[in-house]
Amino acid sequence: MTEITIKATDGSGEFFAYVARPKATPAGAVVVIQEIFGVSPAMRAITDAIADQGFIGVCPDLFWRLEPRVSLTDKTQAEWDKAFALLKAFDQDRGVEDLKATLAAARRLEGCNGRAGTIGFCLGGRLAALMAIRSDADCNVSYYGVMLEGLAGELRHAANPLLMHIAENDKFVPKEAQGAVLAAVMPNPRVEAHVYPGVDHAFARVGGQHWDGRAAAIANGRTAAFLARWLA
Repeated sequence: MTEITIKATDGSGEFFAYVARPKATPAGAVVVIQEIFGVSPAMRAITDAIADQGFIGVCPDLFWRLEPRVSLTDKTQAEWDKAFALLKAFDQDRGVEDLKATLAAARRLEGCNGRAGTIGFCLGGRLAALMAIRSDADCNVSYYGVMLEGLAGELRHAANPLLMHIAENDKFVPKEAQGAVLAAVMPNPRVEAHVYPGVDHAFARVGGQHWDGRAAAIANGRTAAFLARWLA
């Protein structure tokens, strides 16, 4: 478990990324895209789990322009308030550019086999979908992505493989929005979408308010097989 420093492509500065390495290389790399809580203990744990699966995990600090090294939980109202304030101020287009820089840096890491994908949660789930549209990522995984209905037209034509995990009772994604996204991606053979009945947003966040062990196990199993297919 280490950190690397990545230069922003617009010349505005640099940011850190948490890195977890597998036991054996060469291996594919997975860029882990944060929730609204920053590079939190939950994101670091996911990055470690990615390494346990045999991939190089890289989790960049996307809020660095607002406040470097944000690390929050979902346990207090004060943390939720700060997280939503950061989300409101976050420039998602610049975030995608930072993710592209991270993807390129991940491919250059010692031991990487040259293949790299993304996996994102909440805000990161939206950004993972954007990476399927706007980047050359080898594959992308979106867990309960938010505000995806506005990307429906683009997702219909996404060229890079995308796996989507959708919470049926997601309090941040209304049923109508889910329906619009599902209708858009259904004809696209590069996109695989699954709806998990009876669960709420962040059902796969271990120890989170809406953790659901069964849904998380099913989703994570699908993710592991998907990453192995495209990155191994």
